[in-house]
Amino acid sequence: MSRDAAVALDVFIEAVTKKKALNLVVLDVQNLTSIADVFIICSGQSNRQVNAIADAAIDHLKKHKIKPLSVEGTGEGHWVLMDYGDVVIHIFYEPVREFFDLEGLWVDAKRVETPILKKLQNSNK
Repeated sequence: MSRDAAVALDVFIEAVTKKKALNLVVLDVQNLTSIADVFIICSGQSNRQVNAIADAAIDHLKKHKIKPLSVEGTGEGHWVLMDYGDVVIHIFYEPVREFFDLEGLWVDAKRVETPILKKLQNSNK
């Protein structure tokens, strides 16, 4: 993934971190599937936080004129999937994330580092 593409992902990463999404992982899946180029996976500590992360992300991305193709799972707040075409955001309630283990299913995907993601990781140290 090019540096420009990684920088373009930062708006999506900013969107999910507005409500303190945890354990953020960005996977480059473009050579593994045709459904998306990138998966952004993150967690919340409760179903309320999962829904809050999703709502804040939708609002943030709307301000950047980016609208989802579809959003699913906001009812229960266990797993919210937000489809933005090339970017799919998965927001999990932590125990549900552990159960489905998307990172394990997509183990062949490269992990993407973006400028804002590096900054977030350094601030958590």
